Amino acid sequence: MNKLLYAIGIGPGGREGITIAAEEAMQSCDTIVGYSVYIDLVKDRLPGKKFISTPMTKETDRCRLALEEANGGHATAMICSGDAGVYGMASLLYQMRDAYPEVEIRVIPGVTAALSGAALLGSPLSCDFCAISLSDYLTPADVIEKRLKAAGEGDFCIVLYNPGSRKRKGYLAKACDILLAYRDPGTICGIVRNIGREGEEAMVLSLEQLRSTEPDMFTTVFIGNSTTLEIAGRMVTPRGYQL
Repeated sequence: MNKLLYAIGIGPGGREGITIAAEEAMQSCDTIVGYSVYIDLVKDRLPGKKFISTPMTKETDRCRLALEEANGGHATAMICSGDAGVYGMASLLYQMRDAYPEVEIRVIPGVTAALSGAALLGSPLSCDFCAISLSDYLTPADVIEKRLKAAGEGDFCIVLYNPGSRKRKGYLAKACDILLAYRDPGTICGIVRNIGREGEEAMVLSLEQLRSTEPDMFTTVFIGNSTTLEIAGRMVTPRGYQL
């Protein structure tokens, strides 16, 4: 009996952001598992499927349920926003797989927020960049601070995931304070909210202005490097071509 579990990135949220491979994988499955918000994004176009959802912070339970479904012979999809391997569930599924040795895990890539958000802003990631999550739920605060300093010193363009929520106030301001030791206050930055969903918006602003912005859990933040420009209201990092 084939015991197959897909880890699928469904992109930023809208149907147009889901890859053909991800759509076909979900259609081939009997069971769809995911965070309740993500299930709601795909449920209407997957009739006849069994849906299993868990709330936020129940990621381990969610992965166990998915593995059990697959182990029982049901082709199963664990869906994640963006890409399943970028702050998603793919790694946790592999870590828990030892208890389900017959289950085969296949990762189907998706469009992560760094890419979909960058497209809304213009072209902020055309040169070297890094992604850092500001959530200290799984990563110690001192490690996050160390990574911010390294990115600042290296003059990387930076994408900040999980910059804040109702329970995590002031995290973005602290990150900006760290980076202001390496960047000019006028450094071009950008914020995007609700990518691919209702209420989608993008804004270009300075690092100094960004510091006073209060993000939510559906916000992704972009911080430019020393060469990043604002061109026609867009955030653009040149690659270095001589014009």
